[in-house]
Amino acid sequence: MNIEVKTWGKTPDNKDIKLYTLTNANGIKVELSDIGAGIVSIVTPDRDGHMDDIVLGYPNATDYYGDGPCAGKVPGRFANRIANGRFKIDEVEYQLELNTGDGKHHLHGGSIGFANQKWASRIEGESVVFTYLSADGEAGYPGEMIAVARYTLNDENELNLSLSAWTTETTIVNLTNHTYFNLKGEGNGDILDHQLRLNASRWLPATNELITTGEVASVMDTPMDFTMGKRIGRDIKEPFPALINGKGYDSCWVLDNLGKDKLNLAAELLHEGTGRKVQLYTTQPGIQVYTGNWLSGCPQGKNGHTYHDYEGVALECQALPDSPNKPNFPSTFLRPGEEYKEIIIFKFSNL
Repeated sequence: MNIEVKTWGKTPDNKDIKLYTLTNANGIKVELSDIGAGIVSIVTPDRDGHMDDIVLGYPNATDYYGDGPCAGKVPGRFANRIANGRFKIDEVEYQLELNTGDGKHHLHGGSIGFANQKWASRIEGESVVFTYLSADGEAGYPGEMIAVARYTLNDENELNLSLSAWTTETTIVNLTNHTYFNLKGEGNGDILDHQLRLNASRWLPATNELITTGEVASVMDTPMDFTMGKRIGRDIKEPFPALINGKGYDSCWVLDNLGKDKLNLAAELLHEGTGRKVQLYTTQPGIQVYTGNWLSGCPQGKNGHTYHDYEGVALECQALPDSPNKPNFPSTFLRPGEEYKEIIIFKFSNL
């Protein structure tokens, strides 16, 4: 496995932005940036050996600052939404930044968050390691926290992302990766013809403001059922509350067959036309599926392409949304002396 690094651009305060390129023995290539510890591109072959970049992104490093879609990056401290931006630790209430479009809730760690920060980076063996030090009080979160994102590409065509964190005070943490996939190749149309299967027989209903209610519901006999696999576009226009409120899929599913630190198959995404398939394995309890319902208006994509709605699907392995306010959800509290550690593996293959 080969790793190359180059300077890709400059931050607003004139620091170098690095771009790392990982290439395995099969020619699969992954590009990573220290802005948001993000995935910039993943180049894989189709069934005929033709290579395409299968993730959405931008041509310039500076485009990754403040992009609404959070393309390819690691959001934090807490990915997804926290109702009213409030939660309690030992009866002490904390108020986070309110940065959803309606100004009522907290999303992805705030308007800056981990995704719009320059992470320290280094090559360590066959991995690229990104580190971010989050200050006590940043976006309202208690405690100084160190976050680490380690990417490793192997010759089994697996991209392994290990996420770790430590804190000086009790806090909350939920880290994931927000890459948008289009297995036809980015810029080659929408993802509504992609087949998606989720290892999840339950999902989390939410309000019209996309805040989970606390209910864990069965997917049976609803458009939220992907247990047997189906085309993403098959039911996306059904008059179902979650699809109406999100303008498509933007919900969290609870993964089956969970166990502490158990690596679990979460999802399979495939495109019959190109033969490409990606499987996601994770130790996380949930997966947020977002079908790019609001991509129009984001920064111009690679090769001068203008992205439109539904041109990418994000499969975000993560803790359950608003967990600090939902006692029945798995805990997302991190205490001093503990290590937060979760794994996401993207495995690439062909039909």
